[in-house]
Amino acid sequence: MNDNPQILRFDSIESTNLMLKQLNDDNALPEFSVVITDHQTAGRGQPGNKWESEKGKNLTFSFIIRPDFLDVREQFRITQVVTVAMMDLLSTVAEGFSIKWPNDIYAGDKKVAGILIENSLIGNHINSSIIGIGLNLNQEEFTSKAPNPVSLKQITGVSYDINQMMNDYMNCFINRYAQWLEEGDAVLTDDYFGQLYRSRGTYRFKDATGEFMASIHTIEPDGHLLLATETNEIRRYAFKEVSFIL
Repeated sequence: MNDNPQILRFDSIESTNLMLKQLNDDNALPEFSVVITDHQTAGRGQPGNKWESEKGKNLTFSFIIRPDFLDVREQFRITQVVTVAMMDLLSTVAEGFSIKWPNDIYAGDKKVAGILIENSLIGNHINSSIIGIGLNLNQEEFTSKAPNPVSLKQITGVSYDINQMMNDYMNCFINRYAQWLEEGDAVLTDDYFGQLYRSRGTYRFKDATGEFMASIHTIEPDGHLLLATETNEIRRYAFKEVSFIL
């Protein structure tokens, strides 16, 4: 791990992930370097989604790691570290948060944070990962068509310091990353699954064939979600192939 990451601040940019990619050309930046902005003009969630964030109200940043030991088939471990670290941070704020597969953070049935991870590969291994995070902190009104956003201020009534929350998250992430490297997958996987949204019980889902009732069976190391239907059929899904009915 590099002891001298950079924190690069911008008033307004298109995307923190995109800026970090450009600044990291030829692996120029130390691991854990951060790009943070007050305003993203084209913030993204998962492909096809746009992230709404009022200028100066929320935490929007990206950082880089270099897990070059990690086989591409296990890249979902990065998602697990990122989301579990966010749960570590939010546990200091309030209760009732969960990880909605694969990488959204929910407060009850509302979305408080989104994560976008973009991996660069060399052969069968990860060369670097750029991790973009949008955490709703102080925004009190949402105007986009996103169905269920919520901010920490709406939940707790408290205003949050953006830079302090970024520093606190990075500490949580680095601690979880170090724990994973030292102890392996078991604790990480248990903590991810133990904090998973709707991990217990039967709920409505929707795939290309329509709506159905199922429970979460497990999640594979590559991130595929396995659902058990009411007839005990096991269905396997990649990202975007199935959605929760909220």
